[in-house]
Amino acid sequence: MHSGDTICALSSGRPPAAVAVIRCSGPGALKSAEAIAGKLPPDRHASLKRLKDPKSGDVIDDALIVVFSGPSSSTGEDVVEYQCHGGRAVIDRLLTVLLAQPGVRLAEPGEFTRRAFANGRIDLTEAEGLADLLEAETEAQRKSALFAAEGGFRRQVEDWQEAVTSLSARAEAAIDYVGEEDETALDMARLRREAEVLAIELGDWLDKPRAERLKEGIRVVAGGPPNAGKSSLINVLCGAERAIVTPIEGTTRDVIEVPIIHGGVPFLLIDTAGVRETNDPVEQIGVARAEFEAARADILLWLGPDALDHPAGIWVFPRADERGRGSEPRGALAVSALTGRGLEELWKRIHALAAALLPGEDPAIINRRQAQCLAECRAELSRLEGTDDIVVIAHHLSLARTALDRLTGRAGIEHMLDSLFGRFCLGK
Repeated sequence: MHSGDTICALSSGRPPAAVAVIRCSGPGALKSAEAIAGKLPPDRHASLKRLKDPKSGDVIDDALIVVFSGPSSSTGEDVVEYQCHGGRAVIDRLLTVLLAQPGVRLAEPGEFTRRAFANGRIDLTEAEGLADLLEAETEAQRKSALFAAEGGFRRQVEDWQEAVTSLSARAEAAIDYVGEEDETALDMARLRREAEVLAIELGDWLDKPRAERLKEGIRVVAGGPPNAGKSSLINVLCGAERAIVTPIEGTTRDVIEVPIIHGGVPFLLIDTAGVRETNDPVEQIGVARAEFEAARADILLWLGPDALDHPAGIWVFPRADERGRGSEPRGALAVSALTGRGLEELWKRIHALAAALLPGEDPAIINRRQAQCLAECRAELSRLEGTDDIVVIAHHLSLARTALDRLTGRAGIEHMLDSLFGRFCLGK
């Protein structure tokens, strides 16, 4: 990314559409807009302008122009928005003319947001929230992402940063008074108590469900012996023929993942190979993968003949419609993929287990990266109890502060910025 460039891109949806929004940001945004639209409206006022190609004089379109002067714009730079008709030809022509202006180039994916981050308009937690908001498919995902994108988590982190900075400053000051033992000991005892309270608060946040589970879906794994009806069950749960079903044992040899949303909750339905002893090397790989998926399942649908030992397992008695199948064992749920028997109850049980894994009405949840930073901060705060050396205590507090700085993007995050901003489209 070259911050000295002026960038432009289509920010609205894929054409054709009634209206298209093209954004331009950078030091040449205003000059290029004047060349195309003439005199610009006052800052943050929309004005209808006739857009023309500066070279040929050809009319491109009549469009609304809005100017957002930096540094108080979305990117921290001068920004111009063109709200034109959303036909492909209009969009292509306007972009072509913009890109012909001196110093203007097409934006890279996420570059507008990255510039906002680089110029201090948003922090890293808000950028992550915005990326999640653009990808949100459920109401819970939207609420959680909006909480972060609007700075809810940033404000919480700022409170922690202020508290740790205060502790750190007092520890550093105490080093200068190491000879005054009584006053120093009293101050350090209070400092330890405050650090412990803060560590407990961080622990409460670390106990919250992870954002990835809300985003990627609850992992629901169908497991059991070969030809137990796992693939048929997955197909009927997802409402599509995603897994091959035959009467031949061992038809499924690999893991099949099907993302769905049911009742507003994201699930990842996973079909696996039948678990049994086998000499077939290919099937052995499938069995190993099935066992791995069962071990990390959020919810395990077990189709075996015996009950299972799993903290979030549902014992399913499949093919309950078959003549001569008999009654389900005590504790098992009779289900028929053919007639639909038991499916409503199965979904009720799945949702009941999922409710304990999701944040509920609380939108304040954190992702793995954020949790790692909080865990590092809490660990450094906890280490204050293990030493009386004021210099060591000050060092641990400095490391705790650095962990929070990484959380908001103030330090040590260059390695993950490309991955984050690559999730955005060109116009974001």
